[in-house]
Amino acid sequence: MKIAHAAQEFLAHRRIAVTGVSRDPQSGHGSNVVFDRLVERGYEAFAINPNAEAIGDHPAYPDLASVPGGVEAVVIGTSPAHAMATMKEAVELGITQVWMHRSLDAGSVDAAATSYGREHGVTVIDGGCPLMFGETADGGHKFMCAILKLTGSVPRTV
Repeated sequence: MKIAHAAQEFLAHRRIAVTGVSRDPQSGHGSNVVFDRLVERGYEAFAINPNAEAIGDHPAYPDLASVPGGVEAVVIGTSPAHAMATMKEAVELGITQVWMHRSLDAGSVDAAATSYGREHGVTVIDGGCPLMFGETADGGHKFMCAILKLTGSVPRTV
């Protein structure tokens, strides 16, 4: 499926968990930027950080299973070393939409976690950022998306 269609399906979900949200909301960490934008755009976003009880004015949860009422989709914003654990938890919970954040560096993408998710029926977007698409996008992210598609950091298909 083309990335634009996969992104549209992902962003159609309103309850989205974001892993790797920092306790320091001013850190500029990618997960914090994604989390904040989702909240600003009216999503029910849930910060996942096992070392925090709150991120700013929002509660934080140690894992996906701890979010009251569950989530429909997950943005993985941790190091790739943690992606597999999140993917396995998503599969166990029946979450079928996972986005591994990536911009200029390796980001959160882990090939083994991508394969595992896809083998278990998860639509895995393995690169780019949800803020590059749809109602969450801004001009800077759209520009970055076009450039990063050329480098392969944003997949053309998933």
